[in-house]
Amino acid sequence: MKRLMTIALTLLLSLTLISPTLANDKPGKGIKVQPARANWNTGYFQEALVRAGLKELGYKVKKPKELQVPLFYQAVSLGDVDYWMNGWFPTHNQDIPKNRADKVVKIGYVVKAGGLQGYLVSKKYAEQFNIKSLDDFKRPEVKKAFDKNGDGKADLVGCEAGWGCEKTINFHMEEYGLNDHINTIKAGYTASMADTLATHKSGAPVFFYTWAPNWTIFKLKPGEDVMWINVPEIKAREVELPAIDRMTVTGVTGAITDPLKIGFVSADIRAVANKDFLDKNPAAKKFLEVFKLPLADINEQNTRMQDGEKSQKKIEKHAQEWIKKNETTWNGWLKAARDAAK
Repeated sequence: MKRLMTIALTLLLSLTLISPTLANDKPGKGIKVQPARANWNTGYFQEALVRAGLKELGYKVKKPKELQVPLFYQAVSLGDVDYWMNGWFPTHNQDIPKNRADKVVKIGYVVKAGGLQGYLVSKKYAEQFNIKSLDDFKRPEVKKAFDKNGDGKADLVGCEAGWGCEKTINFHMEEYGLNDHINTIKAGYTASMADTLATHKSGAPVFFYTWAPNWTIFKLKPGEDVMWINVPEIKAREVELPAIDRMTVTGVTGAITDPLKIGFVSADIRAVANKDFLDKNPAAKKFLEVFKLPLADINEQNTRMQDGEKSQKKIEKHAQEWIKKNETTWNGWLKAARDAAK
């Protein structure tokens, strides 16, 4: 009997010593989290990775709500969603509700100054028509070559309505006097770009807006298939003025000139979260803060989606493959998060 009591006391002591470690391993145990993700698929990978990380920290992470940009910032300011990984700054500053801006926190850098954006045209036709900037689309022969629907204007695949880049493109069309020369297509971007790829393969000219990271510049390679072109001169909307120096870039592969007046800010891609959520969850806060990805890894995954691996199950598989390949980095992020919760 005495021996049994000794064994029981030993087991109890062991559990007492182990339990703090277990608690530190899962600092988010039982806490429900509602993520969001943007309605462009090039950000799905980041969302899947962060959700996997928070689950390892013990959080009960729900299926992400897919939201347009303005709706997300409204929702996160109200606490209806907790975070997303799709903040593009300074472009998205305009969408943060002024009366609740203190509830919206930008945290970490998924990619710092990595969100390259701009206009591209077929290399063959850029050379044929000596296209250097948007201004060249005022020339009759250029408009005619890029006019797909016969309305007398060059057709530009732009951004979907509600995206931050749509406002910048509209600004460019107005400021550079291009509304009578360029027809901006605002239909579903993925479908429009699939059509653009088919058009390019047929040998016809293409003209489109894109950003990096994105599968488009894996399929239509700058410097080989297409060229980045200039805006006529650097003009910025009020929201972009603080980063106007990042509208001119150098060393860009496939740029028609160097430096290139790209006309868009090279954006910081960042996590955005509700302040109250971060204050209550130091482990989640630290994970969002340290999480970052190489552009090349995002581009590679985006290309796999475009090549057909686009189901949610496949995206989750891509995330798990990345975690396994980058185990040391991943475990370092988890350790930092666990340490922050102590």
